[in-house]
Amino acid sequence: EGFLRSERSLIQTAGRAARNVNGKVILYADRITGSMKRAIEETERRRRIQMEYNRKMGITPETVKSNIKDILSSIYEADYWTVPAVEEPEETYRADEKEIERLEREMKEAAKELDFERAALLRDKIKRLKERLLVCG
Repeated sequence: EGFLRSERSLIQTAGRAARNVNGKVILYADRITGSMKRAIEETERRRRIQMEYNRKMGITPETVKSNIKDILSSIYEADYWTVPAVEEPEETYRADEKEIERLEREMKEAAKELDFERAALLRDKIKRLKERLLVCG
């Protein structure tokens, strides 16, 4: 019957329509498959239980109404998080060409020894020193 035509998928799709009080599910098919029959029966069973519960509790079903601004802001909030600032220790030596060359040799040696974490730290340090050299002269 296929993935999107399975009993489970049909029930999930019908459930989306059920979020609206006026929602309706229309199934188009040449014949009713086993999955369709089971999904319809399960949906009717759940509807009977829900209607009985609503009657006992005096609940009138309503469509959920959400402010689109609230929905969108919650989506975008998940994209951002606060990163604590890390204070870098002040370098005590002068950033000059010889120091950069020494660090580059050390970085290459670390990479050769497969100590990639150390090589990356040295690479970052070299970058900071080169930037400082450009700014400070």
